[in-house]
Amino acid sequence: MEDVKESSLKRFCSRNIVIILGFSCLMAVIALITVGLTQNQPSPHNVKYGVVLDAGSSHTTVYIYMWPAEKENDTGVVSQIGECMVQGPGISKFANKVSELSNYLPECMQKAKEMIPVAQHQQTPVYLGATAGMRLLRLENENLADDVLEEVTESLRSFPFDFQGARIISGKEEGAYGWITINYLMGKFTKKLRWLYPLGNESNSQETYGALDLGGASTQITFVPGNQTIESSENALYFRLYGKDYNVYTHSFLCYGKDQALLKKLIKDTQVSNGTIYDPCFNLGYSRVMNISDLTNSPCTKTYKTTLPFLQLKIHGTGNYQQCQESVFRLFDNSDCPYSHCAFDKVFLPQPQGQFGAFSAYYYVMDFLNLTSEEHLSQEDITDRMENFCSRPWKDLKTQFGDVKEKYLSEYCFSGTYIITLLFGGYHFTPDSWKDIHFMEEIRHTDVGWTLGYMLNLTNMIPAEQPVSKPLSHSTYVSLMVLFSLILVAAVFIGLIIFHKPSYFQKDRV
Repeated sequence: MEDVKESSLKRFCSRNIVIILGFSCLMAVIALITVGLTQNQPSPHNVKYGVVLDAGSSHTTVYIYMWPAEKENDTGVVSQIGECMVQGPGISKFANKVSELSNYLPECMQKAKEMIPVAQHQQTPVYLGATAGMRLLRLENENLADDVLEEVTESLRSFPFDFQGARIISGKEEGAYGWITINYLMGKFTKKLRWLYPLGNESNSQETYGALDLGGASTQITFVPGNQTIESSENALYFRLYGKDYNVYTHSFLCYGKDQALLKKLIKDTQVSNGTIYDPCFNLGYSRVMNISDLTNSPCTKTYKTTLPFLQLKIHGTGNYQQCQESVFRLFDNSDCPYSHCAFDKVFLPQPQGQFGAFSAYYYVMDFLNLTSEEHLSQEDITDRMENFCSRPWKDLKTQFGDVKEKYLSEYCFSGTYIITLLFGGYHFTPDSWKDIHFMEEIRHTDVGWTLGYMLNLTNMIPAEQPVSKPLSHSTYVSLMVLFSLILVAAVFIGLIIFHKPSYFQKDRV
């Protein structure tokens, strides 16, 4: 009886072998595709968005970011997908006309609405960080600063996002977040980023970049000082990022942004003038008339306030780089230093070491002056180029750069001189260490600045989403893939035998 059953089974298999093999192959292929798709599912629900507004002293920029909900080493993988510069000055300039702020942000916030899926608007956090312009306004009139923030808050709450607040960030925060941004984008924190985007032998080093940030009202320097001791506790920061500890030096010099530095230089010059100054920091043939009240209204020039016998200041450019540099250098107090090493104004500064990224106004000014070349220009080359630019007649500059706003064009001689003097005379970079400064606007299509670092920090407070389907463990995933692959291979192998020796499966029919 058993022989009959066995014979019947053999006859069934031999007659239907092609169907059985075809079914086995089909199921193995379906299984492979199913496992692959479920373990690599690009679900849009696992992507989050965030918006950060950089409310600077001269303008406001809206940055739109995106990151996967799943985290790597407790930090979100954030990338910039858009930006929008708000038309008009910085929000601090609205101190006496706060009602106008209601029309200030809608255009750029509408762009953010269009870039972010509608279904995720309500889950998208929006943050506004105000920097040195608002820090100065708060020093001058705290109530006015509060009024500006309240009006901006009311405006941002009218958009369909998850508004998280508007606040004035400290100079220390601004420096710290800028440092995080550069090193995140350079792939200094995670091996994964360096593997995906190789930057050469230099970037493969675990040493971090320092950050040099220059705005209109303040400037920041932040770096890891290596074996040097941070002698001033107020300049020390501690981070634990991607499982590694960092001891970081940072300082923000309020009133030493390029715009406020120019006001300080001009008000100093008025002390020894009769209402007219011949300024080597402006090109020959350039002239400007300024109200004295425009010079003295800033908290940065309060110490120079005196009763002047004139209400306006007439400026005539003479275009001399060397004389301009001497004038700028007098802005820095390099007298007594209470530490082993100082920058200026008795502020502790370790000797700068390692590579530095210089961004914001550092980049825009030096790029215009053609001084951002990676060929590492010598100090003599820099001096020659600045002397040539500052000595050019104003009418020639206007002819060549007619599309540049007159205010910006007229101040490039001063701004370039100020940057060089700040780096060499203020931060004590040397002709040798100058080559370690890299002027940069963006890295991998993402703007360099404090906002990305801010977003990275904030994503630590956003929990990772539960995956749509829980992923298998790596070992289980590999085992299933191997099993289904073996089934597929076995089916193909048997099919080949049938094709070449069909008589083997047909002999039971005789």
